[in-house]
Amino acid sequence: MIGSIVGVGIANALMQGRDGTAGVDWSQAVNVGYALLLSPIIGFICAALLLLTLKYLVRKPSLYQEPKGATPPPLWIRAILVLTCTGVSFAHGSNDGQKGMGLIMLILIGCVPTAYTLNRAMPDSRVEQFHVLGAAAQTALQKLAPSVPPADTRATVTTYIRPKQLQPDTIPAVAELVGKIDAQVNEYGTLRKIPTAAVYIVRNDMYLVSEAIRVMFKTGVPSLDQATKESLTAYKGELDDATKYIPLWVKVSVAIALGLGTMIGWKRIVVTVGEKIGKSHLTYAQGALAELVAMGTIAGADMFGMPVSTTQVLSSGVAGTMAANGSGLQMATVRNLLMAWVLTLPMAVLLSGSLYWILSHI
Repeated sequence: MIGSIVGVGIANALMQGRDGTAGVDWSQAVNVGYALLLSPIIGFICAALLLLTLKYLVRKPSLYQEPKGATPPPLWIRAILVLTCTGVSFAHGSNDGQKGMGLIMLILIGCVPTAYTLNRAMPDSRVEQFHVLGAAAQTALQKLAPSVPPADTRATVTTYIRPKQLQPDTIPAVAELVGKIDAQVNEYGTLRKIPTAAVYIVRNDMYLVSEAIRVMFKTGVPSLDQATKESLTAYKGELDDATKYIPLWVKVSVAIALGLGTMIGWKRIVVTVGEKIGKSHLTYAQGALAELVAMGTIAGADMFGMPVSTTQVLSSGVAGTMAANGSGLQMATVRNLLMAWVLTLPMAVLLSGSLYWILSHI
């Protein structure tokens, strides 16, 4: 999915006569690449270390031997496996669910902008709160740099967000944009009544101010006192609630889709992960630890907003336990997994970019 979005961004930029790199925020793309690259490595190493630690602390041979026959495992082992598997499912849903919801929102914003560009379900009662927080944020910014704002405030703030280099007119420009947003919202009284012609302008201004505040916090420039930080944080929260939202029906739809997809298409991946990565079947300890590491790695990536592949992390965790247990790896399967990981992203970029170009000419 990441590759598909990148491909469309590149193709769209090229079709408009711009440099292909102009259609993608490459700083974000590089961060995603790091997450996709490092998460399997982390899964492999952590799973191997955990298995070695467990074998040293818990000397119970049945945990580290391949199950034999059709006898089900003891109840306590089943409880552990169900618990760790539940953790993987929760982490998988929280990470992959965000991808699905993000994609649906991209489509909705592109196809039905008047309905989904701004959170029109925000109650009217919050308009007064929005006005108060906006006035406080503007006052705090004007105190930081009490100078005349530039002629093109939007261009100034946009320029600041990308290289993250604060200029003398940046803070006045942000303060001016805050005032414009407040005036626009107050003019119509509620987000729901903003006309179609003004929706994009209001949303773009909100996005620019929110991102500018985020960059200030991230870089630590300018230096902000506690009161100013609190004021800007509260105002940024209001902006994000108005622009970065997902309707309940989208969340429910994605949850159902993930659940049905797992129920229907589980077998092939489960057989590959469980039986074809190592030269022997998974042991109870290997399965539980691989799931535990996958759960932790995916949840950690989720906290930082980084998309990762559940299958990649879990497969690398299984491979790590196989290596630590001396079970050996089926190199043909490992090679196929690595090839799939390497080729999926560029192929998605190529296919999505090509399809976008073709459909744009139909």
